[in-house]
Amino acid sequence: MLIAMEFTIDEAIKVANQVVFDKIGRNLTDVEIWVLEGSWERLDYDRIAARNQYAASYISQDVAPKLWRLLSEALGERVKKSNFREALKRAWDQRRIPITPVSPRALKLAPLEPVPSTPLSPSLYVERPPLESLCYDALLHPGALVRVKAPSLMGKTSLVERVLAQLSEQGYRTVGLSFELAERRTHFDALDRFLRWFCLNLTRELGLPIQLEDYWDSAGMGSKVSCTTYFEEYLLAQSDSPLVLCLDDVDLLFPYPVIYEDFFGLLRSWYEKGRSRKIWKRLRLAIVHSTDVYIRLNINQSPFNVGLPIELTEFTPEQVEEFANLHDLELDAAQIGVEGLALLMEHVGGHPYLIEQALSHLKGHPHETLGHVLDNSPTEAGIYANHLREYLIGLQQVPELANACQRVMAATTPVKIDPVHAYQLQSMGLVRLLGNEVEPRCYLYRTYFRDRLGEFA
Repeated sequence: MLIAMEFTIDEAIKVANQVVFDKIGRNLTDVEIWVLEGSWERLDYDRIAARNQYAASYISQDVAPKLWRLLSEALGERVKKSNFREALKRAWDQRRIPITPVSPRALKLAPLEPVPSTPLSPSLYVERPPLESLCYDALLHPGALVRVKAPSLMGKTSLVERVLAQLSEQGYRTVGLSFELAERRTHFDALDRFLRWFCLNLTRELGLPIQLEDYWDSAGMGSKVSCTTYFEEYLLAQSDSPLVLCLDDVDLLFPYPVIYEDFFGLLRSWYEKGRSRKIWKRLRLAIVHSTDVYIRLNINQSPFNVGLPIELTEFTPEQVEEFANLHDLELDAAQIGVEGLALLMEHVGGHPYLIEQALSHLKGHPHETLGHVLDNSPTEAGIYANHLREYLIGLQQVPELANACQRVMAATTPVKIDPVHAYQLQSMGLVRLLGNEVEPRCYLYRTYFRDRLGEFA
């Protein structure tokens, strides 16, 4: 093992290359290394793209998001442009991986290959019947609309990607687009700019030449009509095959009425067209969001009161047991114990992400017991430290929301808080709604945030 005294970009690339190779069996590609190098220098994506003669949208909306997701999976914590240095250095400091000496020049010989976008390996996917079949069957119908709702990290994206893969096997054209990829200051400040970003990315995902200027007339027809025309006369007209469009993280638009009022009305109008016009029957919509819709929308212009609603719930004990089996963990072993999964669920409920983190940790640390993991779970030394700290930092940046969260976590019974705060905390996955009241989602969140937020009260 190579032990370096200083954590440099070369060391960071070695760590990233090793964890990626261990995860999916390949080295970093040239363009992924360029993203790491540019991000290390704190360059924006436009400058990284220009330096290496790539399109800015390809770097910012394709390579970089997939790289951060891949590193998140490989390191077991959320990695993004702003924190990748610290995440890789933690792996380097802890010597969790044997780092073989590999020069950046040698790494750049790796072929350009697509980075998997699925949050979990298909072999680790736990079926949630009948939700998959309900989504699949609904999207087979002309003009369908499906709404998938669940708090953050509950598995919405995994479920939808699984359904899209099944539809793709049937010859359907499928596109998934997350609004997380949009730059808020650039794309959420004007409807025309947002709709152009929307159409450009869908065109690219479909592998079609971009012909926006042939159909766009903001001054004459307006942005919404231009967008609709582009869909009808170009995107939908390219093939007789149905087009399944999955829009993920749509609740990110909720703080931007200048965008959502017209955009959601546009989606509703497309759904209505699909009931009567042949070409629009080819469009099938899946809308994925993390919280209830607390924004004001005209009932006749909202896509959130039509179609098929699908709400993901936490894993059942049987699904948690299946998840443990997928990790090749023996349920009667001393590491977990016969009552271990029940104890795990007492601490984190049936939260898929928290369950997966615990099982992955036990798989990688066969001499550590579940009891020890759970005892440390609400502390800075626990396996959830990075996950919890990220939420804590976010809450501290919005004092009113932090105060509302602290009230919930400190209470022994469900409490009423501001409805918008309740929806925001539910979207984050920290609380559970009980009518007009809220309670902590699990013991882990109650213990950690009660103590940490109490320090700042």
